[in-house]
Amino acid sequence: MGPSRALPCLVLLFLLSSSRASVLEDTCKSFAAGNPGIGYDYCIKFFQASKDSATADKRGLAVIASKLTGAAAKSIGKHIQALKASEKDKHIRSGLNDCGDLYSQAVDLLDVAAKGVAAGTPRGKLDAVANLSGALVSPQTCEDGFSELGVKSPLSAKDSEFTKEVSIALVITNSL
Repeated sequence: MGPSRALPCLVLLFLLSSSRASVLEDTCKSFAAGNPGIGYDYCIKFFQASKDSATADKRGLAVIASKLTGAAAKSIGKHIQALKASEKDKHIRSGLNDCGDLYSQAVDLLDVAAKGVAAGTPRGKLDAVANLSGALVSPQTCEDGFSELGVKSPLSAKDSEFTKEVSIALVITNSL
């Protein structure tokens, strides 16, 4: 291919990648407008965990968000197991047991949510929204449990982060 043909191909490739990047940017701008407490920068940072985000369409971003939150729930579950292994206080161990169950359920819910979004059907979207909503209550329920036990939650930061991540997935999925 000569130099005169290579330039139009490069321009087309640039335009395609720019339009895909703008899908991510536009999606995060829209999310941030309705969720200023989480914001645009957090949304962009969240999606940077997946290289596929830069080229995904909106449905692809919803699938990626569901998968990223599922991975986060698994990671938090492992963190909970490590905390339980070293925790002496029976109240905190009890709270960790409950939170471990909640995050285990969240992993399952988020797996179903990702599949529902990927299906691209109205029923798939409804299933995804329902499952994302179910996962969204896990961190608050976890925090409430520690509060009821009268002990400080060792998971506050992780619960807060997870809430933000699931919120992104839910808002984007709901907008499809």
